[in-house]
Amino acid sequence: MSDESLSQNQVENLLKAMETADLDQEGVDAANGEIADQADIDSLMAEARGAGGDLPVTPQLKHPATTDKPYSPGVSAGARISAYDFKRPERVGKDQMRAMQSLHESIARSFGASISGLLRTMLEVKLLSVDQLTYSEFVFSLDNPSCFNIIKPEPLDGHWVLDIAPSLAFAIIDRMLGGEPVPGEAIRRPLTEIETRLMCRVVDLFLELITPAWENIVELKPVIEATESNPQLAQIVPPNEVAILIGFEVLLGKNRGMMNLCIPFNTIEKYNAKLSRNGWVGYGKSNPTVNTRRTIIDSIDTAPVDVVVTLARSRVKTSDLLDLAVGDVIATEQAADHPLELAIQDIPKFRASAGAFKGKKAVQIQDTIEVKHSPVDPDELDEESDEIVSPKPAASQAKPGASAGTDTDVEEAIANAEKLLNQAKKA
Repeated sequence: MSDESLSQNQVENLLKAMETADLDQEGVDAANGEIADQADIDSLMAEARGAGGDLPVTPQLKHPATTDKPYSPGVSAGARISAYDFKRPERVGKDQMRAMQSLHESIARSFGASISGLLRTMLEVKLLSVDQLTYSEFVFSLDNPSCFNIIKPEPLDGHWVLDIAPSLAFAIIDRMLGGEPVPGEAIRRPLTEIETRLMCRVVDLFLELITPAWENIVELKPVIEATESNPQLAQIVPPNEVAILIGFEVLLGKNRGMMNLCIPFNTIEKYNAKLSRNGWVGYGKSNPTVNTRRTIIDSIDTAPVDVVVTLARSRVKTSDLLDLAVGDVIATEQAADHPLELAIQDIPKFRASAGAFKGKKAVQIQDTIEVKHSPVDPDELDEESDEIVSPKPAASQAKPGASAGTDTDVEEAIANAEKLLNQAKKA
């Protein structure tokens, strides 16, 4: 050992003396009572100089006595320190990550319904995570062999990856061929050519749902370019390239597996602004145009509606109804020249008259039924009750013992309705 260097024991004694001196200045009482004073430090420094000559200047380090945090010069006390990995730069902002999560939540719901119809069984698909990592970390986290699908998302540059876990892939194939997949059955082999073609149907179904979800960002036309069994053989981007990993969890009966969609960030980087300004939202805030109005009108014009014409209303006893036969005549209180009621979707809209047109029964619209709504003043409502007092229909006001359809019942119902309205106004 060189004469100018300190021994290990001397260095430890100096550090202990500095720690105990620091504790004494802060007013911390040591448990063993062995606190070094300034004289002990001076004696140790003199001994070190006598043994090794000139002692190099030792920086005044301040060792934390009450916390286990590492020493960080220039950082104020109480500051939050987090580690930063330069191998994994966060190039994707929080707004873009939220946009990716919202986009693919709708894809998960739609894919669950579509694949349930394909397999003729109930499946549950849910978005599990949206993370950013390097492409090498994604590849080395996958099983080998696996169902590794390379996707070309036209018109974007580069490729995407859709990986389906082997346990899930073989369970889907077993179901498509008429079997019942057994949970926990591990099959460690690549897919055959027939199995690959069957899984391509599932992947194509997933890609069909990507197009409407991304239509506000870019009109995608994704297609399967290749299918590999070894993920490490497909290097679509450099290993340290940042990628967005969207993880879907699929539940098929008692079987559970993962579907991972890997989107390299360089393929969507030029659409970063659209993802940031909420361009991914499924609705727009712009004013309606001629094309949008025409689209809505065309959709409404082709919508079917129910049209019902009521000839008359009458009350019939159950015994009379059971005794009806072909040729019987039912008498009503409505006059023959009284206009008929024409309702659209169970809502009265027009008054019409019965007739014939080209040898077929028909009605002719005479006028429009205007529905008048009487305004209700909130100040006139009963403060103790949250319900609005409204008149009941005439039929419900009729007494059980009275014959239905008479003028007395109608007058009595109108009188009761007016009485209720007056009570509501006075309250």
